[in-house]
Amino acid sequence: MAGMQTATGDYIDSSWELRVFVGEEDPEAESVTLRVTGESHIGGVLLKIVEEIKRKQDWSDHAIWWEQKRQWLLQTHWTLDKYGILADARLFFGPQHRPIILRLPNRCALRLRASFSQPLFQAVTAICRLLSIRHPEELSLLRAPEKKEKKKKEKEKEEEVYDLTKVVLAGGVAPALFRGMPAHFSDSAQTEACYHMLSRPQPPPDPLLLQRLPRPGSLLDKTKLHSRWLDSSRCLMQQGIKAGDTLWLRFKYYSFFDLDPKTDPVRLTQLYEQARWDLLLEEIDCTEEEMMVFAALQYHINKLSQSGEVDEPASTDQGLDDLDAALSNLEVKLEGSAPSDVLDSLTTIPELRDHLRIFRPRKLTLKGYRQHWVVFKETTLSYYKSQDEAPGDPIQQLNLKGCEVVPDVNVSAQKFCIKLLVPSPEGMSEIYLRCQDEQQYARWMAGCRLASKGRTMADSSYSSEVQAILAFLSLQRTGGGGSGNNPQGPDASTEGLNPYGLVAPRFQRKFKAKQLTPRILEAHQNVAQLSLSEAQLRFIQSWQSLPDFGISYVVVRFKGSRKDEILGIANNRLIRIDLAVGDVVKTWRFSNMRQWNVNWDIRQLCVCQLPHRARVHRRLHLSVNAGAGPRGGAGRGPLPAAHRRSRGLLKPVILPLPCSPPATKPTPIGTHHPRPLQTCTELGTFTHCHWPCADQGPSWARLCQPPG
Repeated sequence: MAGMQTATGDYIDSSWELRVFVGEEDPEAESVTLRVTGESHIGGVLLKIVEEIKRKQDWSDHAIWWEQKRQWLLQTHWTLDKYGILADARLFFGPQHRPIILRLPNRCALRLRASFSQPLFQAVTAICRLLSIRHPEELSLLRAPEKKEKKKKEKEKEEEVYDLTKVVLAGGVAPALFRGMPAHFSDSAQTEACYHMLSRPQPPPDPLLLQRLPRPGSLLDKTKLHSRWLDSSRCLMQQGIKAGDTLWLRFKYYSFFDLDPKTDPVRLTQLYEQARWDLLLEEIDCTEEEMMVFAALQYHINKLSQSGEVDEPASTDQGLDDLDAALSNLEVKLEGSAPSDVLDSLTTIPELRDHLRIFRPRKLTLKGYRQHWVVFKETTLSYYKSQDEAPGDPIQQLNLKGCEVVPDVNVSAQKFCIKLLVPSPEGMSEIYLRCQDEQQYARWMAGCRLASKGRTMADSSYSSEVQAILAFLSLQRTGGGGSGNNPQGPDASTEGLNPYGLVAPRFQRKFKAKQLTPRILEAHQNVAQLSLSEAQLRFIQSWQSLPDFGISYVVVRFKGSRKDEILGIANNRLIRIDLAVGDVVKTWRFSNMRQWNVNWDIRQLCVCQLPHRARVHRRLHLSVNAGAGPRGGAGRGPLPAAHRRSRGLLKPVILPLPCSPPATKPTPIGTHHPRPLQTCTELGTFTHCHWPCADQGPSWARLCQPPG
């Protein structure tokens, strides 16, 4: 028993004194001194601390934090010797759940209690459950950007912060609905107002405030955003977050699963808000016509939200019963329809044959577009001088698998171009296809997009892809086609339209308000019949159609190179980008990736790539600048391995690296997560996995900051 003494007061056992501070990490906090041995278990130490404090309160949420090791002592049956705790350990006895300020995608702030002891993924899951957001694996937390000190200090308006610190949910029980909202939001007027803030779109921002907000000026600035993501495998305390700090909640992984307006009002609204602010802050580029479409959708959504028309319109077909409605909803979700001829769809592969104008940019050339006869079959595009020469050898044949497909469209000018960046031994080969009209453009664009993913036009998603492209083009088509001085539709003065709050600042500088207003109202005619949820979904779908959607940027250095470059990570490929110019140099598809291996000690990633129709592995070595992250070090715990055994060409192998790889055995993909079809890009140097929350190595935030 600890604390055995002789008559002189000397201790005769192996016990020693352990000092524990009560409260958060504060050197001036009160402390208690305990007499323990190495065999004392953590549960007994907790009991002694509570007895020494002599204060009656609920201590169930309290635990011990070890400052030197940056570790919570949560295994109450472990002994002090098993943890390695000695008398010089600095221990703090404090609550595991602490208040933080959470900045939502709609830029509103709320105060809530988050877990500082669980891994970040579990903490985000609890936050999303409190906010009634499904699929929390799509979201994560990132640090708030540092505020720059201004020479002239301006008085900032006091911001309303919604308080949810007193809301407690029952564990393991799904929140019940009451008056159309989760029951825990109906406790008071304040919590009810908080739910309305979460589930309803916010009004347009002040144009002056929009111009003062920081915006990325280059790709290098965009990489700084991803350097602020927190590590999903470590808790908030381990990452230096303190009580009262401000964190941002954002959708991190650009694969949105099962988005249903009826069950996801908060998730749909917050996703719309993140897309809206990405466009307003120019974090994703769009053309002038696309910006007018987004502005018209914002204007329509804001008008419906202010008028209180938040419910779905009643169904016009009253004869549908519940079963028919469910089957119809399922058909829409699966993006399927009844095939007209099942046998043809299984035996024949559609192909496109038409006249297109083709342009190949080269140095010192003055030649423009030339008309050719183009044949598109499977994933191969061939073009001939004329239709009569089609049975012979083509001028050029391009395999579009793994290529980059970039739209170049101006509906008002009847410009429908497709820019293709095709991988070649010399780099990326650039070619432009110019179509005659919208229908031809939609067919060829859909075929090129599927071919870049390794799929043909026989895929069931081809027709839906064509319809989605046509729908997006119809939004950009003007209603009256007039000069714009007398636009059709409602008058701008009666509608209270402020165009500068609906477009990005670069369009504010380019156009005056009287020039923007008619164009926005003209584009609004194409979306005026949409309901609130339909308009939000259309906005999100149009956002997903942009060329730069879903690409995360990180600064890396390729092996053998002396300069830093940018690597873009999308849900299906890696993109090598020239840092100085911003041009795409090379693209690697994940479908061709056989294996990758990470060495955290030297912060290097080795990708094993198999070229199309080849059986030779190619190695791609990447590393982050040594001065990029705050610290290096080996990874902790098992690392996920995204090697694929597709088509059985080659078995995955472990590549030898300059330094010994992690000792853990790679886990084949598909064995540790029940649900696929999500993309997870939590990157160290960078690591990729096609499964949610499979990020267990050092985080992107620590290893992928830009130099300097």
